[in-house]
Parts: sequence; C-alpha cells; structure tokens
Amino acid sequence: MNFRFKVFPLLFTFLSALQILAQDTRKDSITQLEEVIITQDAIPKKATGITSSSKIAGRTFERFNPTDIPSAINQISGVYILSGAINTNRITIRGIGARTPYGTNKLRMYFNGIPVTNGTGSSTIEAYDFENLGAVEFIKGPKATAYGSNLGGAILLDTKASVEDKTLLINSFTMGSYNMLKDNLTFSHSEDGFNLSLSYNHLETDGYRQNSQFQRDGLLLNTRFRTGQKSSVALLVNYIDYTAHIPSSINQTDFEEDPTRAPSNWLESQGFEANNYILTGLSHTYQFSEHLQNTTSIFYTYLDHYEPRPFNILDEFTNGFGFRSRFTGNWGEAQFTFGGEFYKDEYHWGTFENLYEENDGNGSLQGNQLSDNTEFRKQFNLFGTLTYPITTKFSAQLGLNLNKTNYDFRDLFNQGEANASAERDFDAILLPNLGLNYQLKNGKIYANISKGFSNPSLEETLTPNGVINPDIAQETGANYELGTEWSLFNKSLSTNITLYRMNVKNLLVAQRVGEDQYIGRNAGETRHQGLELDLQYQEQLSRTLTFSPYLSYTLNDHSFVDFVDGDNDYSGNPLTGVPKHRLSSGIDLRHTNGLLLNLTHQFVDEIPLTDANSISSDSFNVFHAKLGYRTSLSSHISLGLNAGINNIFDSNYAQSVLINAVGFGGAQPRYYYPGNARNYFGGVQLNYVF
Repeated sequence: MNFRFKVFPLLFTFLSALQILAQDTRKDSITQLEEVIITQDAIPKKATGITSSSKIAGRTFERFNPTDIPSAINQISGVYILSGAINTNRITIRGIGARTPYGTNKLRMYFNGIPVTNGTGSSTIEAYDFENLGAVEFIKGPKATAYGSNLGGAILLDTKASVEDKTLLINSFTMGSYNMLKDNLTFSHSEDGFNLSLSYNHLETDGYRQNSQFQRDGLLLNTRFRTGQKSSVALLVNYIDYTAHIPSSINQTDFEEDPTRAPSNWLESQGFEANNYILTGLSHTYQFSEHLQNTTSIFYTYLDHYEPRPFNILDEFTNGFGFRSRFTGNWGEAQFTFGGEFYKDEYHWGTFENLYEENDGNGSLQGNQLSDNTEFRKQFNLFGTLTYPITTKFSAQLGLNLNKTNYDFRDLFNQGEANASAERDFDAILLPNLGLNYQLKNGKIYANISKGFSNPSLEETLTPNGVINPDIAQETGANYELGTEWSLFNKSLSTNITLYRMNVKNLLVAQRVGEDQYIGRNAGETRHQGLELDLQYQEQLSRTLTFSPYLSYTLNDHSFVDFVDGDNDYSGNPLTGVPKHRLSSGIDLRHTNGLLLNLTHQFVDEIPLTDANSISSDSFNVFHAKLGYRTSLSSHISLGLNAGINNIFDSNYAQSVLINAVGFGGAQPRYYYPGNARNYFGGVQLNYVF
C-alpha cells in the first residue's frame, strides 16, 4: 500500500481530534507538562553554538523496556537507530552515517560533557545503561560548533541528576522473554555543595536468535562537590564488562522462513565479542565573575576487545586521553562561548587464524597470527560562538570550528616492501555556522547555514594493498535549515516543523573487498533534504486523567547527485540505507492514582539495500504497550510496577539492514537483522528515602 494512504489519514484524524478536544477544553483544565519531550532552541540562552536540537528524557524512557534504547531514540524525527543486536547499533541523523556497515560514525558523542567518540569518529551508545541516563539530546546536522561540526551532528548524554537534599536507594528489577533479567541498583546522596550517585547494573538474556546470548555488568560513579564559593569539581567513572554472542545478518530466505537463525559459520564458530571499557573524567568549573565561567575536563578511556569471527579472530585494545576547556559568558548584551578540545588514542590490534572447523564443535580456536598493527590518532578542535540580540525579538549567532586530524599507522607484522606503515595528516578545516532566530508571540522561527565534515577512518584511507591512499579526502557538506516552533491551544499543543537541505561532497564509500574488509574511496556527491514534524498534545480529560498523544514524522528525500562506481552510474538514485518515510506515534494516559498506560507505534518505509536500488527491505509497522503503577507504601518507601508487550502483532521485520551485501561462494547476500518477535517484560522498582 502506498505510504500516503497509510499516514496522511492518520495525520488528518489526529489533528482533527486535537481541534475538537481543544474547543471543549476549559482554560483551568490545562496543566503544564513536567517534561518537554521534544525541544527546539534556535538561539540557546547559554550560547552553546547549538541552533536546534531534540531531546528525550524520563517520560520517553519510561515508555519502553529498559533494554530498548533504540525504540526511545526512534521517537525523534530525523534520527534513526538501526539495531542488529544490543551491542550492534548504527545511528543515522538525516541520512548521515547510513552507509557505515556496522557502527555509528560521522557524529560526535559526549557523556556529561566529556567526548567519548574515538579517534576515527566511532561512537558506541551501547556502552551506557539506559536506566542511568537522565536525558539524551540530538543536535542534527553540522551546527554544533561547540561539540564539533560533524556532518551528522552530535549526541549529548547526561546522567540522572541527584534529587536535591535527598538520600535515595533505588532498585529496578526487570525480567522478560528470552530469559532476560536486568537489575539496576542506585545510591544517590545530595546535600549542600555535594552530590553523589553510584549505580550498579546487570543484564543477561539468551536473545531471540541463535547465538545471541548477552551478559553485561556495569558501574557508574558520578559526583560533584563545591570546593569554594566560585569553584566545583566533578568526577565521572563509567565501567562496563560485557560478552555478546553475534548472530550476524541473514539472507532473505532465512529472514522469511525462520528469522531466529544465525548463519552456519557464525553458529559453528560461536562468534562473540568480549569488551572491558572504562571512562574516567575529572572536571573543574570556576566562576570568574557573573560574566565569565570556565569548565575544564581531563579524561581517559580504555577498551579491551576480543572478537572471534569465522574468518579470523580480532584482538585489540585502545588507550584514549585528552582534555576539553570551555568558557561561557556575556559581554554586554552579547553571549559567547569559546574553547578547545584535544583527543588522542593509541589503537593496538592484531588478527589470528580461527580454527573453529578443527575444534570438534567447541567453537572458535585461536591459531597463527595474521597481522599486528598500531595506530596513533589525534583530533584537535577549536570553537567559538557569539550570540547577539539585534532587537528584542530578533537574534543572530555566529560560530566557528577549526578541526585538525592526524593518523599514524604502524605495521608491526610485515617487513620490507610488504610493510604498510604510513602517516596521514589532514589539512586543517575551518567550519562556519550562522543561526538566526525571530521570537513570535506563541513561538519562533529560526534558520541556520552551516558547514560540516567527516573524516574517513584510518582503515578507509588504506588501499587494497594496505598502503595509505593520499587521495582519500574528508567529506564536506553545506547545511541549510529553516524551522518553526509553536505553542497552540493555550499551550496544550506544541508543534515543531523543520525543513533542511545538505549537499555532501567527496562521499566516502566503503567498498567490500573481503568478508570483513572494506576499502574507502571518494565516489561523488549526495543531496540530503527533508522535512521533520513533531507534535505533542496534552489534555486534562478530568481532574484525575491526563491524555497525551504525540507524533513525529520524517520525510527523507535523499539521493545520489553524482555517483559513478566503475561502469555503473547510480546518479539520481535514492540514498542507500535510508527509509523515505518514517512515523512514530503514541498515547500516554496518566491517572492521579498512579496508573500509567503507554501505547507506541513505529512505521518505517522500505529501505534501498543496494546502490542500484535493485532490492529493498519491506516497510513495517510495530506496536508496543506498557502499563505502569506507582504508589507510596510509607513516608520513606515507594513502589513502582510495570508490564509490557513489544511487537504486539508479532510482525516479522528488519530492525537493521546491511547495505550492498555480497554473497561469497555462491551464497545469498545477507542483508537482514531481524527484530524480535512478540515478547513480554515486567518489572518492579523500590525507592527508599533516608
């Protein structure tokens, strides 16, 4: 069925219902939302360099199973996370990053203000427990001057804040289908000038598919204390230890007949990845005066990763460290921010033979070494923004970001002419950003023009012979954005609409030359343009019942402008890996007696799987439901209960896809990562206030 017949009647019915409800609503029955789920801010008060952003927080998280961060993120228009497994997520923003084979890149991620994107631009949201997050903010496009001007934008993760002047012990326990068990235990303390939060989390599940067992343990320490009238210090420590078996992608026949299957080679080798990860960050904030403040952070990351695959065994570890310093303040009527950020990591990796076929059915067995490499990767960013109110209603913001990137690759295995050691030093790139904002009585209109970039990974700069190709260039793009935000019907309806267009030059293409080998090259130009719509409504149906429907719609009109691959000309084709239409909607019903019902829905249009657009995934609809109840047992103890159903109608759908898959040895290409079948969960939360 054509998409417009599915969605447009729903939009019309939804808006008509809101109008009817608004006409019958008394002014004194409207209550203000405790949390704004989607926020747009063209010229922010703190001059962060952000021209518009979308944010999800507590109430959005509560709608879903606490292991299901993809569903929460997919509530945001323009942002789509494809999840092959708990440990395999690819976040795309306005189509940027859709061509990455497995992980997330072309954006920057920050955790409590500390950069956690590695030296080649990869980010892993699965390194953070969903239940420890207080908010996730998405800056769409290359306008996040203070957070890097990457083409995809930036993701800002923030932990839950301590409740002021309270000491709490909170335990959340959840169990569900596929032998899923999850527990999060948090101790939180706050008093004058001191805040402490310490969390332990555990998750285990057998998974929906063969060879998809997962187990994770984690610790999070977050503390801040005042060291003087003008200064404070914060310490952040995040540690995770997880082992995730890998079911991998499957071909179309298996996807249609039995999506629980894993490919035979992954099943026989019992492929998995084991990770130990730690992030430590120390931050100092000093208030020089009422007009100037500085926050400086130093940080260290360590990742130990071991991954047996059918074709080889990868053994690697990474040490990363750096600093970030940011000044904010005002100069007369103007607000400003400026600072710098430096990140360096040392990546050591080697591969070994996998002799699983000789291991009598016991899975992977490490054999002879095949490679031994070390990479040194450095990035340096300088940034600054200036926001000036031209009139009482009209403001302008100018931002600049300067990036310098260097790669140094050491081949420690091959000798002589076979040695592939090389260095790549990219030219410094200057990235401007201009934002305009006009304040109206019940809303605002904003516009942005910005320039962004994406670095190739070091591996993408290598030729098939393993030598760095100096002709590989950075992707660059110019972004144009126009948006508006309105509050209507006595502020019971919030509406955000954004139009954008971005042209990306020197498109980086990962060409598959082996089962796990991708060579990068610049192959042309893409055009990213689209529309994003967010609606949220709240109606007090009675003194005890609140009705809150919401909807977000994304139109992706993305295409190759100039893309020639060998003898094939794909110019004009829709961009691979991106659905043209996407819709998320839902209803929250809250009763003052503590009952809460969440109904959520997601529609994803078909996704082109090859550059030639010769095959596409099927469009799908998925529905979820969750029922919760909260009550106080005493002045010190409160209880929360919840139960839910995911994929109510048991749809067989692809939760992630692998584009341009190649079948080796006559096998069918493996494009699909199936989503879970209908599954159930339930949980209990106990809060104790000392």
